[in-house]
Amino acid sequence: MEHPGFFERAGPFSLGAIAEATSTKAADGADLDFKIRDVRTLDSAAQGDLSFLDNRKYLPLFAATGASACLVAPKFASKAPTATACLVTAEPYRAFAKALALFYPDAMQPKAAPEGEGSDLASRVDPTAILEPGATVERGAVVGPEARIGRGTTIAAGSVIGYRVYIGRDCYIGPNASLTHTLVGNHVTIHAGVAIGQDGFGFAMGKAGHLKVPQIGRVIIQDGVEIGANTTIDRGALRDTVIGEGTKIDNLVQIGHNVVIGRHCIIVAQTGISGSAELGDFVALGGQVGVVGHVKIGAGAQIAASSNVRGDVPPGVRWGGTPAKPLRLWFRELTLLRKLAERKDLTLDQGEGSSHTGEEPTLSREPRGAGPDE
Repeated sequence: MEHPGFFERAGPFSLGAIAEATSTKAADGADLDFKIRDVRTLDSAAQGDLSFLDNRKYLPLFAATGASACLVAPKFASKAPTATACLVTAEPYRAFAKALALFYPDAMQPKAAPEGEGSDLASRVDPTAILEPGATVERGAVVGPEARIGRGTTIAAGSVIGYRVYIGRDCYIGPNASLTHTLVGNHVTIHAGVAIGQDGFGFAMGKAGHLKVPQIGRVIIQDGVEIGANTTIDRGALRDTVIGEGTKIDNLVQIGHNVVIGRHCIIVAQTGISGSAELGDFVALGGQVGVVGHVKIGAGAQIAASSNVRGDVPPGVRWGGTPAKPLRLWFRELTLLRKLAERKDLTLDQGEGSSHTGEEPTLSREPRGAGPDE
């Protein structure tokens, strides 16, 4: 059975109405009466859909998009396909936020249970939820409207399973976990305090303030995943955030919106993965790794602890450092830096009486007493 979605879509809206709502200008020749039914990403949009381009990295997707209309900066408008009408603006991302708010007005706030439901604490499972035989909901847990819980799954005390969340069979949802806008496979373990499906951190910055971008995607947790305590996984903006089959995530990990993590990855504690990053299968990230947005880490790559990934990483490599680089090169840099620091002729020259004057120390290559002014 196909999932009905988490948000109700308004519209359709004419291209002219969208241009007015987003403060954009339709390109010459655009049919302002044409009806737009939805907002989608460049690569998933089809006829009747609106998309947007705000990053030149996605120009190849823009050139091939099936979208009927696109929010785009003036300098990129000429690169649109013939069948795509451009809504031109200097701030495409801000216009995109306004378009999403137009089509999905209920996405601006977390979804609440309908008024009057769930007020009786003894009825902690909403009457519209479906639990297969053998599912367990412990005391103090809440299962919201239209949720589905599979056979053999335990929802531990204090957990909240939100509106239309689907959880498969033989899963364990730990104490005080929170799942919204999420679809969970079978044999998944989610430990205490995990938060999944909340808004991604999406704001269109501008001189007039930071405009909230509605997040209408989902989180997809595939079979056999384990997620450590107090980890957070944001739902997608347009596309889904995906955690691949068999992936193991440690405690205190932050995964941003639209992130796609492949199968059987290892992500160690205190790692942060920014929005729209993609990890291939069997990627391993050490503790406290930071991954910037929109980068790709190839299948089987390993990133050393405390590293920072700022660009794409090839498959099967071992990288480390800040910014991350091939491990051998990183080790050579560390060795050279250590040798430089240990050189006897590289001294810390603080000057006479510097400990009393508060002067900033300076590095000098000359031994004390042999400088040009002494």
